[in-house]
Order: sequence, then structure tokens, then C-alpha cells
Amino acid sequence: MATYLVLTIIGDDKPGLVGLLSETISRHSGNWLESNMSHLAGKFAGILRVSVGDDEADALVADLQGLSSVLKLVVEKVSMAEPAPRQRSLRLTLVGNDRPGIVREISRALAQAGVNVEELTTQISSAPMSGEPLFQAQAELKVPMDLDSAALQGRLEQLADDLIVEISLASIG
Repeated sequence: MATYLVLTIIGDDKPGLVGLLSETISRHSGNWLESNMSHLAGKFAGILRVSVGDDEADALVADLQGLSSVLKLVVEKVSMAEPAPRQRSLRLTLVGNDRPGIVREISRALAQAGVNVEELTTQISSAPMSGEPLFQAQAELKVPMDLDSAALQGRLEQLADDLIVEISLASIG
């Protein structure tokens, strides 16, 4: 049987961190399944899912915790979850002048509609003409099959007007 681990990682960014993690996992015959890692403000940050044999799981966790002089890690054992109910996938794209509260307001509206944010990427850039800070976001959403898409679109458009941003929704797949 296999044990599944989810690792969250943060540390000072420098060459070799991914190699260090992969060597540690490999030493215990672990399998690197999926990850999302980034450089943020001089830090290396990420999340990673690994499978490892039940007989190696505790030793792998101990070795990962031994990397604490280089990386801060949180390791969680997880089970293979039951298949999720059928849902539709949507991509939300947002662009507008940066200001506090954009993510809070959008995420609140999505949660109230029963929409799950599966992945979120945001960035600040300079607006082409004015040079003002421009907030950009992309999110992959999981939406219940019975959710009224037109009502969700309407709620987001109303919110976009209030926030003075542009929001679009598109089906994925």
C-alpha cells in the first residue's frame, strides 16, 4: 500500500532546493506526483504531493523534517479522497487597478455560490499607459453542475463594477 504526503515548503531561494527534495524522496523510493512551486520575494515556496510505500513513510517524513536547516516544511499524511461529485471547471480572469480587498470580495462571492477555487495565480504589473499598479488574477474554479452560470456571471459582473475591474468566466474543457 502507499502513503500519500502533502508538503508545504518555504525557504531562502537558492540553487539545489528542488534537487534536495527530490533526492530525499527518491532515497525512500517515493514518487513525486504533483507540485506547484514559485519564487516569491526572495523565497522559494511550494506545495508538493508525494506517494511512498507504507514501510518507508515514517522514515521519509523524518528525513524531510531533517531538512529544517534549509527549508521550513509542513508534512501532512493524506488519504486518497473519494471521487468528487461531478463539477464543471471554469477559468476566471480578472484585471484592474490594484487596491486592497479584490481577492477578499471575489472569493467571498464565489464561496457564497458554492464555487471552489482550485488554483489561483495573481500578480501586480505596471499598467501600459499610466504605469499605475495593475492587479491580474487567474483562477481555476470547480462549479457544482446545478449552479446557474448566468446568475454567477451576473453576480461577478456586478462585483466587477463595484471593484472597477474586468472579470471574465470561460469553460475549461
